[in-house]
Amino acid sequence: MIEERIDKINENLALIQRRGGLTFGTDAYLLSAFVRPNPNGVCCELGGGCGVIPLLCMSRGKYRHFFTAEIQEVYADVIRRNAILNGMEDKITVLCDDVRCLTPVMLGGEADAVLSNPPYMTKDSGKTNDNDEMSIARRELNGTIRDFCAAASRLLKFGGLFYVVYRPDRMAELFAAMENANLEPKRMITVYPSVDDKPCLILVEAKKGAKPSLIQAPPLIIYADSEKQVYTADMDRVYEHCSLEFMFDKGKGGV
Repeated sequence: MIEERIDKINENLALIQRRGGLTFGTDAYLLSAFVRPNPNGVCCELGGGCGVIPLLCMSRGKYRHFFTAEIQEVYADVIRRNAILNGMEDKITVLCDDVRCLTPVMLGGEADAVLSNPPYMTKDSGKTNDNDEMSIARRELNGTIRDFCAAASRLLKFGGLFYVVYRPDRMAELFAAMENANLEPKRMITVYPSVDDKPCLILVEAKKGAKPSLIQAPPLIIYADSEKQVYTADMDRVYEHCSLEFMFDKGKGGV
């Protein structure tokens, strides 16, 4: 049996996590920071994990209501309990369902935004010692990136936004999946562990039904000293404000 623990995390949140299971990582925090506020809007997350992204977004008032779809019952239960633990049970609705089966009716209408930290690995890539929980979270066992993009487009209103964090080496597949789903990439940030490393993540915002036009922010470098785990000034600012908007002001006279 996998035990649970409760951790204090950013935004003064308490987070139930399963030992040896899905845990809160940098990619989840960066995705929550990448999301632009729409305080009167409704957002849906595809693949909820432990529910940290809705908690982070709602703690900053980024949306009026959040739906999060999680196929694994054990994690859907964790998300519900995390919402209660942080007093957000009225703001976060959990759907224990396959993203390929989601419809706007399940949300009470089309969403203003959809976001996802989807499985990064294909079904048969490499060898794995993952348990079933981790395999489902990390590998495309219940939907490919095309399925996730199709679900986002299906749930979004025209002009709605899709936010995703993904691996740089699968960027071509992500963009092809977006194009196939009528989701046009509009903004993007590439993330590097340090100036000497290869990129580790991409953050992409796409708009349903939009015309082509992609803005790229300067690269986000996480560590000034990776050995000592010292963050860059940019990363400190991300954690302070739970926002990446300032990155798009760079080169335009902003700081």
